[in-house]
Amino acid sequence: MDVWPVPRKELTRRAALSLLGRGALALPLLNVALLDSSCSSSKNAGQAQPPLTDDQFLDQMEQAAFLFFWERAGTNTGQVLDRALASGAADSRTISSIAATGFGLTGLCIAAQRGYMPASQIQSRVLTTLNFIWTQLPQQNGFFYHFVDMNTGQRARQCEVSSIDTAILLCGVLACRQFFQESQIQTLATQIYERVNFPWMLNGGTTFSMGWTPENGFLNARYDTYCELMMLYLLAIGSPTFPVPASSWSAFSRPTVSFQNYTYISGGDPLFTHQYSHAWFDFRNKQDAYANYFNNSVAATKAHKAFCLSLASQFPDYSNNLWGITASDSINGYVAWGGPASMGPIDGSVVPCAPGGSIPFLAADCITALRNMQARYPSAWQRYSFVDAFNPLKNWYDADALGIDVGIAMLMAENYRSQFVWSTFMKNPEAQAAMTAAGFK
Repeated sequence: MDVWPVPRKELTRRAALSLLGRGALALPLLNVALLDSSCSSSKNAGQAQPPLTDDQFLDQMEQAAFLFFWERAGTNTGQVLDRALASGAADSRTISSIAATGFGLTGLCIAAQRGYMPASQIQSRVLTTLNFIWTQLPQQNGFFYHFVDMNTGQRARQCEVSSIDTAILLCGVLACRQFFQESQIQTLATQIYERVNFPWMLNGGTTFSMGWTPENGFLNARYDTYCELMMLYLLAIGSPTFPVPASSWSAFSRPTVSFQNYTYISGGDPLFTHQYSHAWFDFRNKQDAYANYFNNSVAATKAHKAFCLSLASQFPDYSNNLWGITASDSINGYVAWGGPASMGPIDGSVVPCAPGGSIPFLAADCITALRNMQARYPSAWQRYSFVDAFNPLKNWYDADALGIDVGIAMLMAENYRSQFVWSTFMKNPEAQAAMTAAGFK
């Protein structure tokens, strides 16, 4: 899941985005925050506006995230940029990631459901995206290159064919299949999923290789320890064309981590590993032979907040209302940091998608942290919601927003608000069958 490093009223907002859908989206410097104030009715002029409710705040965050997926995708390919300037300013970069596209496809479902833009326009974009993926995006046994050029789909920077990033793309594809009642979308989505030869990526083993390159073949690293891998295994077990055996679910290890009063399954990786599979697969009130994974992510989020607070003597910006570190940009480039236990050169940076991606697990704490970030650090909130990371101690604010980080916050906010992504994705019979085969009850 690495990315390439680099040295108010609700009606008012919806009306504004509707106007944007009719052409104003071409104005790259128009800020979402300005839409609220500029579109307020004249009768409210001079009156203090009441603070947003939590639901209105999350809606604002989701609408801003949707703009990333709408504006920062190739109009002829639907492929979403890996990263873009958070301000919305013109950006010459063209590297997209298939994971960002997977989040983006799901974000388009949310936007259509919420009425952020006319559904017909969104459906057209989805159809363009799926058609490009099926007919033109380079693939090996149905798996896709991690990074591709947004305009051509060609492999970027000698990257690998990625197993986990293909899984994220497939989750977005299958979400669209269930949401959009359009035959061509449903056919394309089914073809994309059923083309994937999951046993090929096992490379003769019982766990999935992390990827493959034409130069060197399969990567030695495997998804053999608990992390964001659950969606990959479940998609593979549920495949109607190229399945892996249900026993694969027991092939990866599930080590436990303890911090303060919390013990939970973890590979010791950043917090996003406890979030990504949960964006689509609904693990609530379900348990296999090993765990209730939703409750496991609740414990992981609580432990992570406690870990951040334990660092407050070193980094006085961390507090009950300001916390969160997961793989992100930093003042020195991209870092896979977090904890517990401490990972990476933690320096007081704050990563909004850490609480953003855990909203369903610890809603009050996560929303409080996000609202505090927006209120106290206005430079951290720009056109596409939050910048990827910022460091109050160093007065550093990332210039970029990242598709996967904007995406996980958007999807998890919606799951908390309405359970929409869960209820939509879990209509896929393959997802249901996979969880049953893996022993969930």
